[in-house]
Amino acid sequence: MLENCAKCIILVRCLFCLKNKPQKSVNYRQKCKNDDELLASVRRKCLVFVTSRSPPTASLSSLMELENCVSNLSLAHEIVVNRDFCFKPQSPLTDSLEGRVTEIVHRAFWDSLQEQLNSDPPNYSHAVVLLQEVKTMLQSLLLPRHNRLRSQLDEVLDMELIKQEVDHRALDLHSLAEYIINIMASLCAPVRDPEVRALRDIQHPVELLREIFRVLGMMKTDMINFTIQSLRPHLLQQAVHYERAKFQEIMEKHPASLDNTTAWLQAAASEEASAVRAQSDSPSPDSQGPVSATAVLNRAYMRLLHWDPQDQKYPETVLMDRARLDALAQQLQMLILEASVLLLTTAQCGGNASSLQGFVGKLRQSITTLLEGSHTREAELKGALLGLGETILQQVNEAVSSQGGATLPKESQDLLKGQLMDLWKHSNPVRTLIGERVQGFLQAMLQGGTAKRSPELLGPLRLVSTELTKVGTAFERLVHFNRTVFGPFYAPILRKLLFPPGEAEAGEDSR
Repeated sequence: MLENCAKCIILVRCLFCLKNKPQKSVNYRQKCKNDDELLASVRRKCLVFVTSRSPPTASLSSLMELENCVSNLSLAHEIVVNRDFCFKPQSPLTDSLEGRVTEIVHRAFWDSLQEQLNSDPPNYSHAVVLLQEVKTMLQSLLLPRHNRLRSQLDEVLDMELIKQEVDHRALDLHSLAEYIINIMASLCAPVRDPEVRALRDIQHPVELLREIFRVLGMMKTDMINFTIQSLRPHLLQQAVHYERAKFQEIMEKHPASLDNTTAWLQAAASEEASAVRAQSDSPSPDSQGPVSATAVLNRAYMRLLHWDPQDQKYPETVLMDRARLDALAQQLQMLILEASVLLLTTAQCGGNASSLQGFVGKLRQSITTLLEGSHTREAELKGALLGLGETILQQVNEAVSSQGGATLPKESQDLLKGQLMDLWKHSNPVRTLIGERVQGFLQAMLQGGTAKRSPELLGPLRLVSTELTKVGTAFERLVHFNRTVFGPFYAPILRKLLFPPGEAEAGEDSR
């Protein structure tokens, strides 16, 4: 965790230096936020990327250098793309091996400190080391404008003077702790005020030092998150240049770093060429003009929403966004299922029930509750759809009865349950139809950008339009940023795929 934090500060400062403009001071206590986001998945993807792209003969130093480069790239990308990105203090689970070992080691250290302070005369060797670490942590929390506070900290926590006081048995540990708490109170974010105040009530020196360390650790994390939040606007201005430069470094060290990307674009180009031929009157490829590079790239991005989780040959240029794209794909599958269920239900029960106030909302709530978490696994989806059929029939009959109508005939009920059960199949006609319309919606967003959002949503898709638009907007933003950063890497690949050797020089840019 501390390694990530240190790396984050260095990276943020390096990117900030690119701006090279003096900035106004920012009030840390007012701006700091306590959000929750983990970087573990990004780190794991970095390691996978490094090991998969490195030749067997690569030296340990080159592997470490490459890992560091990819890790910095991933960290910068996460800060820019994820608006809620922040670090969160982490500790191992108490019932895990790591947690038990950590607890034993920490307890042994604090017990040793207790024995030293209880000895006659007291032994302050461990305490002096802790005070030095506390001083270092406090210094890391100071802003450049805190010159007076920095000088005061050096004066009060003068380690040479403290060692002399220890030698002469004149060390006042309580007074030093009181000063440290006062400094913490002036530097901490408002969210930490109660914990800092609680330190003043602790009289036991060992317990006090232990809690000071704990709160300082959280304050350091707060400071890093504050730095990220305050400098994010400047990072956004430099992000494209920085990510492109870092990826170029990786390319120079490992030229094969675009193998998966090339295969990904090649598959999209083949699909796009087939689609163009299918829409043409002539089946001959020679009778068609060149396939658009933009269309190929859009189709390639759309393919990412249907990527096989077992396929590890994910395009390198999109690897840092795989978790986000997979999450969007799952949301889309849920919306497709929800719209399919709504279409089948409204078709069976007619307009009387579906037009009732609150009926569709209650129906959607039931669909989401029963299908959430099971829509990605076929075995669980079957059982969920069976239970959903019973629930929907009950709600439909209640709605019809409330209007004085008759409940659905048994044949209609059995038909509806059977139709809903059949939705677990990816080849289901209704599910396929809704999926195609969703694909068209996303495709239009990629093609039109902000000027032309999408064609009009019809039928059951209108009922999920808010969620669908939200997912589409998130997808469009990811695609736009990726295209901007990696366009120069895509262009030569697309020229080779789409244009004859003599025409490659004049091929269109993928951006």
